[in-house]
Parts: sequence; structure tokens; C-alpha cells
Amino acid sequence: MARRRRRACIALFLVLLFAFGTLMGLRTLKAPDGLPALGPGLELASFERRPEGVPMPAARAPAAPAAPPPPPLRPSGPRSPPDPAPAEVEPAPARSLRVYSDLHAFYYSWYGSPRREGHYVHWDHVMVPHWDPKISASYPRGRHSPPDDLGSSFYPELGPYSSRDPDVLREHMAQLREAAIGVLVLSWYPPGMADDNGEPSDDLVPAILDTAHQYNIQVAFHIQPYKGRDDITLHDNVKYIIDTYGSHGAFYRYKNSMGKSLPLFYIYDSYLTSPEAWAHLLTPNGPHSIRNTPYDGVFIALLVEEGHTHDILAAGFDGMYTYFASNGFSFGSSHQNWKAVKNFCDANNLMFIPSVGPGYIDTSIRPWNNHNTRNRVNGKYYETALQAALTVRPEIVSITSFNEWHEGTQIEKAIPKKTPTRLYLDYLPHQPNLYLELTRRWAEHFIKEKEQWLM
Repeated sequence: MARRRRRACIALFLVLLFAFGTLMGLRTLKAPDGLPALGPGLELASFERRPEGVPMPAARAPAAPAAPPPPPLRPSGPRSPPDPAPAEVEPAPARSLRVYSDLHAFYYSWYGSPRREGHYVHWDHVMVPHWDPKISASYPRGRHSPPDDLGSSFYPELGPYSSRDPDVLREHMAQLREAAIGVLVLSWYPPGMADDNGEPSDDLVPAILDTAHQYNIQVAFHIQPYKGRDDITLHDNVKYIIDTYGSHGAFYRYKNSMGKSLPLFYIYDSYLTSPEAWAHLLTPNGPHSIRNTPYDGVFIALLVEEGHTHDILAAGFDGMYTYFASNGFSFGSSHQNWKAVKNFCDANNLMFIPSVGPGYIDTSIRPWNNHNTRNRVNGKYYETALQAALTVRPEIVSITSFNEWHEGTQIEKAIPKKTPTRLYLDYLPHQPNLYLELTRRWAEHFIKEKEQWLM
């Protein structure tokens, strides 16, 4: 009897020992670091590692209150021009690329080359002297000498092109579409006029409109401060633009809250004319008011100084934009001021259009202006600006610029280039289309955010 009891105790001890060992073994079975533990609805196939910042597939990811910022781009490794698209990004067919009319980009058609114009235009930009002769004496003077020496710190993938080249126009529209930009804002001078370094280009507008239309892109006008511009001549400009180009399918019209579609005009350096003079044109009771006429529009003034906000309101403008891509350069271009500006605009029924840029460097044409340079930091500067713009919930975001190469604000494709006298900046370690791709990602994020704001 005692022997049977002893055997039972031994058997019970062995069972308990086996159970304890099994329990401890199971406790050591856990998922490897960085992978989720098994749970309902999770199969082994879902354990593939993903790049940091990339969410789980939508069907398996938890719901989020707002769309997160787009995941960062990764360097694509060494390459040599011409450059293919990054291996990890499958380009969408052209017909499937959407563009957004809430995204505007400032565009310049002032470039010329020997093949088209018989000489270079703008690529040979002069080095502008400082206004203080003592400072100016310390810096180089003269004119750049293309094709190796351009008035730019970057080198375009297309080379020093002509804006009149139909192939260039098509390539530009394709790049704008790749970036999801729906509105090209054309720098414009009246017929027969141009900036100090350019040539008249109003005759190029029909080709720009026609080409833009083929790519589902619209064209707005960025009216520049030519000599003698005032409220009277601007009335003539607006009438000319609408009469000449207003019936074109690519001519941009903004649909306001009342459901009315009106042409939208950006007025560069609007502060050069007094608010009282602008009010003659832009207020309903002005002596030659444009309001409620066939030439009415949405007129957007340039905000530089803080006091300009009240001047713009008194002048009768419909809104303001900031243009400059150098954060901190002016009150208007400083990201930290955008919330206050947006609040002012909301309180006074004005539109606020912040301008974002990928960086700024104009020392190729203003060698003394290094203090305003803003490094691109491989796209991070651009993304910071885009995030700052979205934070204030604007209706439209403008980009400075698609192709202002002199000031280094372009998102157009650039390539590495070294010549006997110059070493150009580039977008390495990324591809030439880095800023087009970043723009599209943020454009899609912007549209999703706007949908949530409306909800």
C-alpha cells in the first residue's frame, strides 16, 4: 500500500514537472523584435518588414483621425544622367496622373538659346551689383557665359533651353503633371515689354496655353511691375488678357464661394502702387472700378511687410500671397507669421495663398546675398515649408517656383554638372525628379486634408 502511494506521488510530481516545463517553454515563444505577435486576423504573410514611417496595409491598419504626412523619400543610390525613375517607384501611366487646381506653381518663359533666338537669353544673366559701391567692389561683376557658365547655381536636365522650344514646353507640362500641379502661374509682361534681362514674350502665351491644355493644366497670370504700371494700366492689362486669352480652354478661373468663376491674377510687387490708387480699380465704388464688369476677377497682392496686410485690405484686393522661398527673408515669407496672416484674412474675407519653395540661392546673380541662402537639405526644407502651409489650412498653395533658376527655387529636374570653371549644385543622392515626386506626395496629402477640413 505504501509502495503504491509512493508511485502515485512520483507520477504526480512528474506530471507537475512536465506541465511547469511546458509552461516555461511557451513563455519564451514570442515574436522577433519589430514584428507583431500573432493575433486574430494576422497571417504570417503580414510580417514582412516595412520601411520606417510606412503604415500597414489599409485593411489591417487601425483607423487614424487625420492623414499623416507623406513618408520620406529614400536615396536611390549612384547614377549617371540621363536618369531613370527610382527603382522602388513604379511610375503611373500618364493618363492616370491627376492634377489639382488648388496647387499653383510660378513659371518663367523668359529663357532663350542660340538655336531659337540666335543667342542666350537670361541664362547669361548679369551679376547684379550691390547698391552700396563699397560692398559691390568686393564681388565679381559681368555677365555669365553659357552653356558651361549659367546664371544659376543648379544645372537643368534640359540644358540652357529656349522657352519657345515646343519640346521644352511639352517636357515642362509633363513635369508639372508629374508633380500634380494643376495651375501654371505665368510671369507676364504686356506686349512689347520685358524685364531688364529678357525679351518680350507675350507672343508665346498661345503656345503655352495650347500645350498646357494637352496636359490638363490651366494657366493663370502673374503680372510683373513694368515701368508705368498703375491702376489704369492694370485695367488695360486685364482687359487685354481676358479678351485675348479668356476663351481658351486652359485659361484658369477660380470658383468662389458664391459659385461664380472668375479669372485669378497675381500682382507682383503690388505695394509699389498706393492702396488709394488700387482702390480706384478694385473697390465697387472706385472711379474706374473693374468690379461687376466683364473684366472682374480675383486679384491677389504680394505680402512683404506686416503693414501690407491693412494696405491690401484697403486697396480692395481679394487676397494675398507671399512668393519668396527664403523663410525669414520678409514678414510674409516667414512661416511663423502665417497663422496670424491667415487669421487676419479669415476675419476680413480675404484669401491667403502661402508660397512654399524647395530652397533659395541667388548668389550666381547676386553674389553678395549669401545671407539669404536656404539649403535644400535633400528636400527637408521643402517639406517643412509644405507642412507649415498646410497647418494654416489654405484654400490654395503656391510653389516658388517651377523654373526660376536664377534664385535656385526651381523644382524642375536638375542634374550634376561640372565644367572647367563651375561645379553646380544638384539633387543627389536623389534623382532629378525628387521635387516633382515630393510635390505630388504632398499634393495628395493636401487634398485629403482639405476633405477632412470640410467635414
